[in-house]
Parts: sequence; C-alpha cells; structure tokens
Amino acid sequence: MIIRPRRLRRSKAIRSMICETRLSQSMLVYPMFVKEGHGIEEEIAPMPGQKRFSVDRLLYAVERVLSAGVSSILLFGLPEKKDFLGSEAYASDGIIPKALRELKRRFPELLCVTDVCLCEYTDHGHCGCPSGGDGYVDNDTSLPLLAKAALSHARAGADVVAPSDMMDGRVAAIRAALDEDGYVDTAIMSYSVKYASAFYGPFREAADSAPAFGDRRTYQMDPRNRREALREIELDAEEGADMVMVKPGLPYLDILSAARDISPVPVGAYSVSGEYSMIKAASERGWIDERRVVCETAFSLVRAGADILMTYHAPELAEWLSKGEIEF
Repeated sequence: MIIRPRRLRRSKAIRSMICETRLSQSMLVYPMFVKEGHGIEEEIAPMPGQKRFSVDRLLYAVERVLSAGVSSILLFGLPEKKDFLGSEAYASDGIIPKALRELKRRFPELLCVTDVCLCEYTDHGHCGCPSGGDGYVDNDTSLPLLAKAALSHARAGADVVAPSDMMDGRVAAIRAALDEDGYVDTAIMSYSVKYASAFYGPFREAADSAPAFGDRRTYQMDPRNRREALREIELDAEEGADMVMVKPGLPYLDILSAARDISPVPVGAYSVSGEYSMIKAASERGWIDERRVVCETAFSLVRAGADILMTYHAPELAEWLSKGEIEF
C-alpha cells in the first residue's frame, strides 16, 4: 500500500481546511513614524511605501489602516530637538504623547503600542545614557528615564508600552513606575530578545537614530547566542512583562520557536525594516512575487510561534486576508 499525503494537497479548499498555521488580522501590528510639524507626509527612501507623518496627517493614515482591517499600531517618535539625556522621550508634551491624545480622541477603538527607548531622542543616538569617556551606556542611570518615558505614554493614553532599549531591569522599573502612578492596566510588551542586527539599517534612517559613536553591541544581543535569549525572556516575564518579542523575525525563527515553548506570556515577532526593504527591492526588480513572499514570511513567523506580528506589510496582509487573496 502507498501512503498518499498528497490527497490533502489536491485542492485549495482542502489545503485551507487542514492548514496547521492560521493568520488573522487581529494578530497584526503596524509600525508608524510620527514627527513634529504640520501637514507632513515624508517618504522614507529605503522603505518604499512607508512615511513619516505629522500628527494631523497621522490621523488620516490611521483611518486608512483601520479600514484595511488593522486595529493595532506601534508608534515611533521623531522629536524636534535632541539632547544628551533624551528629555523629549519623557516630556509630557513630547511627540508621542501629542500623537496619543489625538489618536485616542479620534479612534478610541485603536490599540496603541508605543516604543519606549531613548535612541530617537538623544543627540548621541544610544538607547541609554553613556557615562565616562569611553561612551559605554550606563544601565542603571538609564532606567529612571525609560520609566519616565513609559509613564508619559501611559498618561497620554497608550494601551501598551514596549521598551526596546535592552537595559537590564527595565521591565521591573517600568512596571513599578506605572503601578505607583495608578496605571496598573497598562501592559508591557518587552523587546526581550533584540539582537544587534544589521537588518535595522533602513529603520535607523527612518527614525534618525543611528549612534553617533560606537555601536549597540554592549546592550543588544549577540546574534550567535541562543540560550541567552531564552534567559532574557524568562527574566522579563519574572519582572512583569505581559508580552515578549523577538526581533528581528525571519533570521531568528529558531529563537522564536524556543521562546514560544518556554514563555508564560504571548510572544511577538517583529519583521524589521531590513526584511521589508529587501522584499520591496527584489519585488520592484521583478525578481520575486511580493504578495507571495510577504505571505510566506508572515506564516513562517506564526508557524514558528508568533502570537503577534509587527510588520510594515500589515495593511496589505489585512486586505489580502479579508479578500481571500492569500493562496497556497
């Protein structure tokens, strides 16, 4: 007798019925960039199709995102001025609080996740505060500033704060600050496993956040390490993270799978700017079918263990899902 698994691949209908991995619009989170000013929609050159918005234009963009079927966004802020301590990151009238207040007034149903870091706000471009002449980022000096940034977002209406700095102990510091101020229901999605990756290049141009000196390898994770990643997840969960994240996504599917196995909380994956830009560049040259590659990538991340998917292709994915245009 011949065993015939191909029977279950014979038609689209049967393939869809028995597929092991399913993707829904509610899993998608769309990263967006907001900056000071008025009437601004700036194209981001290395990320075709992505833009930096002033708050007024962000509202129109979010309306389109919601109509596509995406109900969650991840906000990154670009301040008007930067300084050594990144004071605009935690200013009550900073760009993220401004955007949040308008978004929540206009779209109360929108789930707003905010990136909590200092790199976009410091004149040196690091995620924490350097100390001494060697430029080494001081972990414990940075924690109160990150906590203040998270608190300023919560006060303005953030549903979820997402620390991306990779400082030790920052989840505990943020949780304590939120709880002490009465924001016990504000969730934390920790960038628990954020590798020192070359895939962030386009984002650093988009957010004007490249470090002015040195690099981030003293706090972001070594791409060669796996056990360390699982330890970071366990520590963040112990400190009070409500969700954890693996970043980048596609190059670290093994980490994502292992994270799903050990994490007591939901696991997110961030399909980062470099992944997006490579797909765009190849599709513009006719080398790949963009829709099929985007869908294959998304399902790979979910298959590996992602409960939540941060992706710059979120609106397209949502529309393809709603129209039944995702085919395998």
